[in-house]
Amino acid sequence: MNREEARKKAEELVKKMTFEEVASQLRYDSPAIERLGVPEYNWWNEGLHGLARSGTATVFPQSIGLGATFDKELMEEIGNCIGVEARARYNESSKRGDRDIYKGLTIWSPNVNLFRDPRWGRGQETYGEDPVHISKMAIPFIKGIQGKKKTMLAAACAKHFAVHSGPEALRHSFDARVSLKEMYETYLPAFEACVKEGEVEAVMGAYNRTNGEPCCGHNYLMKEVLRGKWGFKGHFVSDCWAIRDFHENHKVTATPERSVKLALEAGCDVNCGCTYQKILSAKRKGLIDEKTVRESAIRLFTTRFMLGMFEENEWDSLGFKDIDTKEHRQLADKAALESVVLLKNDGILPLDKKKIGSIAVIGPNADSRAALIGNYHGTPGRHVTVLEGIMDEAGDDISVHYAKGAHLFMDKEENLAKPFDRVTEAVIAAENTDLTVLCLGLDETLEGEEGDTGNSYASGDKNTLEFPESQEVLFDALVKTGKPIILLVMTGSAMDLRFANEHCAAVLQTWYPGGQGGKSIADILFGKVSPSGKLPVTIYNSLEDLPEFTDYSMKGRTYRFIEDDNKVLFPFGYGLTYSKTSAKDLKVVKDFADGDAQVEVTVSNTGDADVSDVLQLYLKVADSALEVPNAHLVDFERVELKKGETKTVAFTVPKKSLMVVNEEGERVFEGSKADIYVGFAGPDNRSAELTGTSAAHVSIEF
Repeated sequence: MNREEARKKAEELVKKMTFEEVASQLRYDSPAIERLGVPEYNWWNEGLHGLARSGTATVFPQSIGLGATFDKELMEEIGNCIGVEARARYNESSKRGDRDIYKGLTIWSPNVNLFRDPRWGRGQETYGEDPVHISKMAIPFIKGIQGKKKTMLAAACAKHFAVHSGPEALRHSFDARVSLKEMYETYLPAFEACVKEGEVEAVMGAYNRTNGEPCCGHNYLMKEVLRGKWGFKGHFVSDCWAIRDFHENHKVTATPERSVKLALEAGCDVNCGCTYQKILSAKRKGLIDEKTVRESAIRLFTTRFMLGMFEENEWDSLGFKDIDTKEHRQLADKAALESVVLLKNDGILPLDKKKIGSIAVIGPNADSRAALIGNYHGTPGRHVTVLEGIMDEAGDDISVHYAKGAHLFMDKEENLAKPFDRVTEAVIAAENTDLTVLCLGLDETLEGEEGDTGNSYASGDKNTLEFPESQEVLFDALVKTGKPIILLVMTGSAMDLRFANEHCAAVLQTWYPGGQGGKSIADILFGKVSPSGKLPVTIYNSLEDLPEFTDYSMKGRTYRFIEDDNKVLFPFGYGLTYSKTSAKDLKVVKDFADGDAQVEVTVSNTGDADVSDVLQLYLKVADSALEVPNAHLVDFERVELKKGETKTVAFTVPKKSLMVVNEEGERVFEGSKADIYVGFAGPDNRSAELTGTSAAHVSIEF
């Protein structure tokens, strides 16, 4: 049913409730109201890259890997898969009276925070560092989760509103300070897109403060911007135990009751945590009025009615047969194939079975299931590690030898052994084979969320961009063998890859590639599919090139604001294929005189392989002091090109992309000229150096 119909039903139902009953429904673990036929409901469910934490489900590449696909259509398919599996689990569980956490229809995804610093442990949950890219990936993902039928399939949630990206260790007391220009230029656009274009049903607040106000009780952001300027009609949920931080850590209130007042009056409807258990106490003390509490309950039951929780609906037939299906696993395989980014290739890839007799597969992540699935994950019905994928693909043609080589982070595998006890075995394997596939990186035990009740690990942020010492010792020993090394970087974030770039024959950023990710990686290594992922983040040379982690100013951060190409090892939007693509002859076929412009560009594949590649359009207003320092992404499309093929591709350039943000946070038209660039990488000098080709360029007046 539509929102208007659902709200009327919600108003009628909430009117029948006592105040105590209404207050109970604002908890994330809402109890049943049996006399009114309201079943127990737990609002907390997760689905960043597959239905999470409730058992077997399809596990896609971690969100940062999905970001690397630059595939908008794929994102809607993945979102729909998550929505279907969530509905199927909800149907099966609720029929059996199981209404526990992680079995509901309110999916607290996507995470549309901006990955501004590679140290942030939760950056793997995001789509990357660019607000336009994040928006264009999140909108179809949301639409997929929520479905297109009369009854909402599941409810998506954009998080964490709004200025939030670490440090994890400080998040319960930290105050992120940003100018209005930076807020509207960088931190708010993805949330606005989720609300206005994605019609996301829920928004979650962040733990920290922004400019002095706690994000889950932020009057300006929640009332004036979210519900005011943007017209958000859905419900707002706190991050877990964030409202408790108001009085315990932020010290903006003195008591739990005062925290309840601040959050409720700002419009926080669901408390993930325990502070809303003090609603009755706050009412007795005269701190809140009943109307405010009832309005939150109405918004929550509006969502529940839109989800068809109180009547038969078209999703009732979904069940056990619809979870982790063959089709869903095939979709995950496609996502994994599109997510891998080829950073360097001296010609060793793709591997030719006719020329290779043996391979050493080495590293702590080579046969690791944890390195497949990232954080906030479900349980794959089948795991395929990199080792298993390579072995399966090699078959009887190539001899594959495995050596772990190192513990993920400790200096030894066996307690009684000397440090680095597995290095010698790895060296022997490398010396006796034709080449090494080296699998280094991290997993959710080393990068992720700060530990709390709902998080399995207290991994948090990275202190360095270097690999753990155990892995560096292994890496150095293998380089000294002189045998070719293909490095797979299995992480959710950028690492220091200078040594790798200097000493490896090929380097691939594989992220956390999902349940069967090892199969997809093997398909790429052996040339069944050309790699086509693009970096959704900048890989810097070192931490020395970055501002302080706690500095939320964008100066010197991300490709839009980087001041020196020499600080970048691999740029945003970059990624090689097994062929050679180019974009030339960019033409304006319609200018901005009557609205949006249109451009056309000629793209060619002059190499030896069929490819899918990501064509990217960037723009910079040339004569405005308010414009960001570097050309910024406007749109992107995947383009299929057979070897030898040339075709023309058209882009619509929205007139709003010419708008710049002033110091008051207002989007305005200023200037009269713009530079437009289209290419298979960004228009920066480093991308041109790495790819050997420059983006096509045209200037336009407006």
